[in-house]
Amino acid sequence: MKPKLFPSCEPRQNQLLANLPYEDLAPWAAALEPVALSLGQVLCESGSTAAYAYFPTTAIVSLLYLTQDGESTEIAVVGRDGMVGVSLFMGGNATPSRSVVQSAGMGLRLPAHLVKQAVTNAGALQAMLLSYTQTLMAQVAQTAACNRYHSIDQLLCRRLLMGLDRLPSEAMMMTQELLANLLGVRREGVTAAALKLSQAGLISYSRGRIAVLDRERLEQRMGCPAPTAKPRRTAPMQMAA
Repeated sequence: MKPKLFPSCEPRQNQLLANLPYEDLAPWAAALEPVALSLGQVLCESGSTAAYAYFPTTAIVSLLYLTQDGESTEIAVVGRDGMVGVSLFMGGNATPSRSVVQSAGMGLRLPAHLVKQAVTNAGALQAMLLSYTQTLMAQVAQTAACNRYHSIDQLLCRRLLMGLDRLPSEAMMMTQELLANLLGVRREGVTAAALKLSQAGLISYSRGRIAVLDRERLEQRMGCPAPTAKPRRTAPMQMAA
């Protein structure tokens, strides 16, 4: 039986690390540090060099693209399915996006030099990181296409589903202002879109609580391939006004 590396926040809670054989994960064991990630915490600013790579376990992190006038929009979401910090091994010293904790929770962080070393040494760690990067690039591309061609209620459908797929629990707190910033739309647009989905019987919300009632129809309303091919049970979310 392999020993547990962390009793409260184990690597296997992150899907990337869980797919690594124990002998490949062992070199990182002493350096992987459990950290509490708080809502709104900035893990890395756009244009800066990341000091750590983060592997969320119960937290969700948004990758935001910033414009010159200070506006932002979400280009990708990272939860227990991935890692924050792919720029560390992609040949650049600076990250092109801001990484902000969108849903508080736990994660594991690893010093940047160990991530770079893993790629240099090749092997299973390198293969895992490069494979995940390809998946993340596909998510960014789909997000760009959806933002260009889809209505606000379609964008909201997609964002709710992406959040559900990355949550280990059945609830999440999110202000309407934050959700509007993530989608790159006005807050009034989010309110109107949520009302449309509620009237259609796809979601319900009351006193800041929003729950998905019909995932299959929500995916159909989204108008593009579902964010994940692996369905999971419907889960309630919380959205504070």
